[in-house]
Amino acid sequence: MRNFRVYLLIVMMVIAVDQWTKSWVLSHLIPYHDVITVNSLFNIVLAKNPGAAFSLLANAGGWQRYFFTAIAVTAVIWLCILIYRHQQEHFFSISLSLILGGALGNLIDRLYVGVVTDFIQWHVGEHYWPSFNIADSAITVGVICLIWDGLFKKND
Repeated sequence: MRNFRVYLLIVMMVIAVDQWTKSWVLSHLIPYHDVITVNSLFNIVLAKNPGAAFSLLANAGGWQRYFFTAIAVTAVIWLCILIYRHQQEHFFSISLSLILGGALGNLIDRLYVGVVTDFIQWHVGEHYWPSFNIADSAITVGVICLIWDGLFKKND
């Protein structure tokens, strides 16, 4: 059970950092207007995303909010079960905890605001990657770790 608490702490840290950064951006920037240039590759710009990753289904008419909320709730339940069942597999459970924290961070946005707040923007010259947030980053790192774990895990 001690391991499960550590994984829960990771989830809570991801949510806290995600929600704090989104709160800061929402209180300091005007959507799609203000841009903070961090360096030649990285900007901070407020974007509101009613869709999924890369603004998938962003213009679908509103039903996507309920669809993505249902998917997120299902994923959260499934991830909690997996973490609980595999708490002795530390790297696997840490990876799932990152994904769970990210999923909950974006779910909080979807439930309370109706859209997901994105603000991190990478670009090379005039080629821009779709904006994302800390929750998306945690999900991405978690998935990369799961792939790594699957490829290099020693079979007992």
